[in-house]
Amino acid sequence: MGIDRKWAATWFANYKGQTGQWAQLLHRVTGLLILLFLLAHIVDTSLVGFGPGVYDSWATVYHNRVVRVFELLLVGTVIYHALNGIRVTIIDFWDKGSIYQERLFWGAMVLFFILFGPTVWLMLFVNP
Repeated sequence: MGIDRKWAATWFANYKGQTGQWAQLLHRVTGLLILLFLLAHIVDTSLVGFGPGVYDSWATVYHNRVVRVFELLLVGTVIYHALNGIRVTIIDFWDKGSIYQERLFWGAMVLFFILFGPTVWLMLFVNP
């Protein structure tokens, strides 16, 4: 089947790359990443049913530094997704929300870095 090249060319030709479009794209990607994590979490938690030994042997994976970086990216994904969800809610329910959507985006990004900065410090250096 494959990707319809005409559709893809039309989509990229219409995509102007403004902040609202980037925010929507990032919101969808972060939502999918969170869903993927939740599915993986359900699978690894279900290993408890096979006995504590099976779960404990799998849990040792989480002590790896690479997995720690992925956990950090997961936290960043959740923070961005939550802040952008609040931004979308404000845009939907406030009469002037669409007028200020770009400012709301940059405000959400500032809050993201304010929240994510200490998180990086705590996860990588304080509690490694």
